[in-house]
Amino acid sequence: IIQNSISDELLTISIIVGGLLICFSKLKNEDEYISKIRYESLVWATYFNYGLVLLFSAIIYELDYLVVLSYNIFTLLLFFIIRFHYKLYQLSKTERDDE
Repeated sequence: IIQNSISDELLTISIIVGGLLICFSKLKNEDEYISKIRYESLVWATYFNYGLVLLFSAIIYELDYLVVLSYNIFTLLLFFIIRFHYKLYQLSKTERDDE
């Protein structure tokens, strides 16, 4: 039995729950196009994330691989958040340019 504090587990749970809340909270003015952007961002993030997992599986070994996989718990949410908000930024920028 390894005795350590519960802080690692609480931090992991907090990051995952916070990421899920950020990812899937409804926006103030959400319409079908934003839902489409959300869906496409999720698909893109999944492909990108598992592409990286395949790449790292081929080039990283032993305990370093387990470290990479432990970070991989968070990367799907992170990639989704980054791409979704980038696409929203692009959308708002094109709407401002149209005006």
